[in-house]
Amino acid sequence: MALLEGPQVLAQCVLDPNRRTAQTLAPAIVHVLAVANRQPAQVQLVATSIGPGSFTGLRIGVTAAKTFTYAVGAEVLGISTLEAIAHQSDPLAPQAEIHAVLDAQRKELFVGRFQSQPPLANDVLPRLTRLSPDAIIDIESWLGMLPPGTVMIGPGLSRLVDRLPGGVAMAPEPQWEPQAATVGRLAWRDYQLGRRDDLWKLAPVYLRPSYAEEKAKK
Repeated sequence: MALLEGPQVLAQCVLDPNRRTAQTLAPAIVHVLAVANRQPAQVQLVATSIGPGSFTGLRIGVTAAKTFTYAVGAEVLGISTLEAIAHQSDPLAPQAEIHAVLDAQRKELFVGRFQSQPPLANDVLPRLTRLSPDAIIDIESWLGMLPPGTVMIGPGLSRLVDRLPGGVAMAPEPQWEPQAATVGRLAWRDYQLGRRDDLWKLAPVYLRPSYAEEKAKK
């Protein structure tokens, strides 16, 4: 959870991973507003990651963001979780291909592929170009497709460290988890560029049906 003014972080806190998101999210909102001495009505843009990721976590996060947006009369932007993770990398070489990865279970990964670009003056975030839509990829297929020089980042790497091919690089582990400040900065950047999301149509991006939905089709 983070509160920003433009790209500047005014306050942030990390939710307790040992407690349910539904229990910690509202108190976290109150906390960052109090730390920054801001009122809810002063918030003009709400940013939320929209996935891919956990079904329950995404539903709670997106619903909370939309509810707060409606209550205070703000605008809302959804940000790909994988895009946020990719922007936390510090490419070791210019023009590097960056893969952001999350565990999708079932021996699969959620993968976002990006290309780093030379930075411009006053850039707050790395300059990345998306190479393909976020996708679910079989782990074995992904390991076989990594070109030399690829920079990898994301919690999906935690069980794959010993299986990675030579010639690739990993971002430092503290950068793997998506950060609220990164989501906020990406939303601020996109908003400045004219992007707008519809509050009523904004929804999580799961990339696959839930287990219950798959079971119902059988």
